[in-house]
Amino acid sequence: MIDHPTSGIDETVHQRHRLGILTITAEADRAEFGYLREALDLTPGNLSRHLTVLEDAGLVNVEKGYQGRRPRTWVRITREGRTALAAELDVLAALVRQHAVLARRARGKQHSDGGSAASEVAREPDGESPASEARIAVAPAARDAATAADAAELTDGPESTDKGSANGAESETG
Repeated sequence: MIDHPTSGIDETVHQRHRLGILTITAEADRAEFGYLREALDLTPGNLSRHLTVLEDAGLVNVEKGYQGRRPRTWVRITREGRTALAAELDVLAALVRQHAVLARRARGKQHSDGGSAASEVAREPDGESPASEARIAVAPAARDAATAADAAELTDGPESTDKGSANGAESETG
């Protein structure tokens, strides 16, 4: 079996709206349900379903409470969520790096013989396949994910004081 960066994609995280939830909550201390709904253009039911998937996977915490007399639902990313998000971003970066190598080779081949390099993508003249470079690119991605996980543990210390903002996402720095 060929090791390809896409084999490292976590379907729970990779789905577009769940990835959006994780990235928004990673940027703020917590995000309000209404803000997530508007930012991701989701119905309340669809957002609730995505939050349930993420919460069941341990990637977010959903908190219900009141702001004044109004009921509110807030979402926080967990340490595991930060780790999963970092790993997903690293896999996507590895995929982009692999594609960039292939694109450069294709452009170089096109310039050297005036033809198309599409038939050369599967195996290069030197016998190396793009998959061998992908394995090289994935190893640093795994290391970077571990580093990001360590950093997430450092930033997920004691709960910070929440200060609301106009857009519903609350900054970690205040």
